Amino acid sequence: MNDTGLSHIAFVVKDLEGSISFYEHYAGMTVIHRREAGGAIRAVAWLTDFSRPFALVLVESEALDDTPLGPFGHLGVACARREDVDRLAQQAAREGILRKAPTDSGPPVGYWTYIADPDGNTLELSHGQAIAFTIEDAQRLNPEA
Repeated sequence: MNDTGLSHIAFVVKDLEGSISFYEHYAGMTVIHRREAGGAIRAVAWLTDFSRPFALVLVESEALDDTPLGPFGHLGVACARREDVDRLAQQAAREGILRKAPTDSGPPVGYWTYIADPDGNTLELSHGQAIAFTIEDAQRLNPEA
């Protein structure tokens, strides 16, 4: 793995355990680093899905004031199957955290839904977005990039 380029996104959270549980369940992520901190920051956890060198950094703090990502701005996670999007959206609806029901927007956007995390950030779950293929095409057309 190469540790360059886009590496992480960080969110301030009020309840680290609740946020870890949310991202483990809805985004298939695993904690790879965790530490207690001091001052305005109580604790920090890094999570990843092991698909690329990228981490979601959760910073637990009551003192830091931050605005949530969303309702449109979002962290996007691709699912292996369309059925996964449906299953997780149905569960989010039962929990009262579904922001947008699954929608099929066709290529290249694919099938997607929005879910609210415990701190109001938006998580998009999708299937069929053509991001990897678009990157491969761009690299083929511009090999020096």
